[in-house]
Amino acid sequence: MLPDLESLRCFEAGATHLNFRTAARAVALSPAALGERIKRLEDTLDAALFARTTRRVALTAAGQRLLPHARALLEQAGRCHAVVHEQARAAPFELAIGTRFELGLSWLTPALRRLRAHVPERTLHLVFGDSPDLLDRVRRGQLDGAITSARLTLAGLSYERLHDEDYAFVGAARLVRQRRLSRASDAARHVLLDIAPELPLFRYFLDAIGRRDVWTFGAVEYLGTIGAIRQRVLQGAGVAVLPRYFVARDLAACRLVRVLPRVRLQRDAFRLVWRTGHPRERDLRELASELSHIPLC
Repeated sequence: MLPDLESLRCFEAGATHLNFRTAARAVALSPAALGERIKRLEDTLDAALFARTTRRVALTAAGQRLLPHARALLEQAGRCHAVVHEQARAAPFELAIGTRFELGLSWLTPALRRLRAHVPERTLHLVFGDSPDLLDRVRRGQLDGAITSARLTLAGLSYERLHDEDYAFVGAARLVRQRRLSRASDAARHVLLDIAPELPLFRYFLDAIGRRDVWTFGAVEYLGTIGAIRQRVLQGAGVAVLPRYFVARDLAACRLVRVLPRVRLQRDAFRLVWRTGHPRERDLRELASELSHIPLC
């Protein structure tokens, strides 16, 4: 027997969310109906795809092997209607998209296969760099677009919102235990690790507290990328504000802990930015829509 697409769709939703109630809502089924579909798929394949307990859901090794194939099948099936009704094959085109290093490596590069399957005539070229340079190159027409959470200060740019970005003020667990950091006066005992003076991530914390206190750190170390900052924080070299998705595993494993966890830091968002009036604006908006449905990782 061959697995049916509806069961594969339910499996993919369960694998994406690892929560059957959330997955059921995503495919517009009841949790019981979702569970029946997944059980049918497991019976068809004669293999357990999920390891379920009362507290958590995880993919089995068989489920992990199946997931990329299930996603590829669903993507191809989703194009059947368009293929049947297309009048002529769309002309191929290319887009050069800028991205910062960590986001490009962890999220955008793995998504390229899925994006190509959705629009085969489109080729995406990735350009890595820091946000100010990428935005300047977009403005000057050297890049078609850039994915960034940087605040936009240049005129003549349009954008589509992709994903909200939450931030966390973090430090190595041992460091925070040894040196208290619960008020502004404690900052002198710590090193602040940040991106750059002109684009400090620590501003998300200062904006959240209304800048009512002056936070003067013993030293400030600028490292240019969030990957380098994370490494230094894990080494116990200082404290930092970092994107929450980027340190989620470190927080879950207690390698890092949140500093002043009751303070809710300001949020930002990832955007796909392009030059206003770009001749491929429609294609850029379509790309933004696709990216908004691919979870951050």
